[in-house]
Amino acid sequence: MNYKELYQKVYVLISSPASAWEEIRLEEDKRKVFSAFVYPMIGLCGLSVFLGSLFSRGWGGPESFRYAMTQCCAIAVALFGGYFMAANLIHHYSSRMLNLAVEKNQILQLAGYSMVVIFCLRIILALMPDFQIIALLLQFYTVYIVWEGSARLLQINEADRLKFTLVSSVALLCSPVIIEWIFDKLTFFLN
Repeated sequence: MNYKELYQKVYVLISSPASAWEEIRLEEDKRKVFSAFVYPMIGLCGLSVFLGSLFSRGWGGPESFRYAMTQCCAIAVALFGGYFMAANLIHHYSSRMLNLAVEKNQILQLAGYSMVVIFCLRIILALMPDFQIIALLLQFYTVYIVWEGSARLLQINEADRLKFTLVSSVALLCSPVIIEWIFDKLTFFLN
């Protein structure tokens, strides 16, 4: 993985989503989103949560290491599962409710690249948890990224674009949170 390209992709998606979506639309390999963006970002999120947990709870003893590993696994499972759950929800919504003929690979691209703000905020919050309120507000930038992606990547007509954007954004923002909550409850009960 080329982390310089990853950083450039993150920067362009956040600073200029319209031009980023035009570049993404021209990609020949639609499944490149997995290896070039989603998996490395999940790895970076997991690493930052692991380090943030060790910094906040201290380095002493196996209990702090176990807690850091559990938190790292929780965020990795939440983001990984949330990505695929959101993509499936978006695909079903677009094909059944809006009757759009959109390829599954395009939905996977849209979901993966649209989670850029979620990934970045998870990395920042893991290391600086005091920014929780600011992160809560910044996550709604995902709506704008999906708005631009729905027009440029999927070429959805104006009549369906707002509905698609809102449903997709809710799916992208809520899916990782739901899966993380379930993972935390299961971890608590199984311990």
